[in-house]
Amino acid sequence: MDPKQIEEIMDIIKEFFPENTSIAISDTNEYLYYQPSKKVDLKIKPGDPIKEGSAAHKALSYGQKISSYIEPDVFGVAYYGMSIPLMEEGEMKGAITAIFPQKPSAFLTNYITIKIDDCWYPIQHDQVIYLETQLRKTFVKTMTREGYHRLNLSDLELFLAPDSFIRCHRSYIVNIDYIDEIQPDSHSTFLLIMKDGTRIPVSQRYASYFRRSLGF
Repeated sequence: MDPKQIEEIMDIIKEFFPENTSIAISDTNEYLYYQPSKKVDLKIKPGDPIKEGSAAHKALSYGQKISSYIEPDVFGVAYYGMSIPLMEEGEMKGAITAIFPQKPSAFLTNYITIKIDDCWYPIQHDQVIYLETQLRKTFVKTMTREGYHRLNLSDLELFLAPDSFIRCHRSYIVNIDYIDEIQPDSHSTFLLIMKDGTRIPVSQRYASYFRRSLGF
């Protein structure tokens, strides 16, 4: 990951997180960037290896966004971490981790603003059926509207509630509340029938995580 990519990522996330958020960016082995906050500082330095049990380590191990309380025995300081793998053409390149002194309750807006033609529309998260990667943007589908968000799917995933949204494919995130039926598919994968009739695949890579998350 080059410095320009890191700079672009920071420009995006500064718009969403409050000042008391520490941010860490890593490749798959070590930290590349760290910005501490006044509320919590893990004393990470660029070049430090990713510690086992940290939020970044969990996200890279599971290949999935995680939101978790991290005990103080990892860094000497307890924190609540939100970490998401950074993917490029299906290959894991690293992770971006937001570090909070405690679990955030409502630090982000509950809306996704989508563009339709030349207008923008704020959509509540709970109205979103699914999100799909399309041409480096994110296609957002609701029962009444569909349009595009400027962030790509992996960037946007960090800001979605993990209790409601789940990654099921490198190109799809679905709202669990809008899953109407889960059908078995070939090679131990699944096919989701959404309440609007859309059929969305669960890829083999995400199948085990999907089953664990939904408890079947």
